[in-house]
Amino acid sequence: MTGQNLSAENDFDGAKLILFIGDHLAVIRRDDKPGLPFAGCVDLPGGMREPGETPQACVLREVEEELGPVLSASDLQQPRFYTAPKRAWFFAAYLSAARADDIVFGNEGQGWWLMPPWEFVTAPDAVPHFRDRVRVVLEGPR
Repeated sequence: MTGQNLSAENDFDGAKLILFIGDHLAVIRRDDKPGLPFAGCVDLPGGMREPGETPQACVLREVEEELGPVLSASDLQQPRFYTAPKRAWFFAAYLSAARADDIVFGNEGQGWWLMPPWEFVTAPDAVPHFRDRVRVVLEGPR
């Protein structure tokens, strides 16, 4: 992964995807269970690593489980590694608006929708540190 700490590919907790479908982000409303971090917040697809997974394999599996679309490693762009609050990889993917038809909501969370990206960045109910990560992608080169 260019420009990132390659050792982080083997030492991370999970991965998230900033998934653009057309001009919008695919977002998920987190479950509202007691004790769940950021319960009820607007979240990005992705999750925790399974043993032996690479960052790319982790995010591809999680996105398919949560939203249904099958993506490939070549769809993943702008890799960034963060160390807080968890050691996590973030990727961006840019799909056509027609790919919204590929969404089949999984069994985690309360629902999904497409949201204008700048609305996510300012949403008071979005996971706070994810707002900043989306902003970095929006302000940077593709």
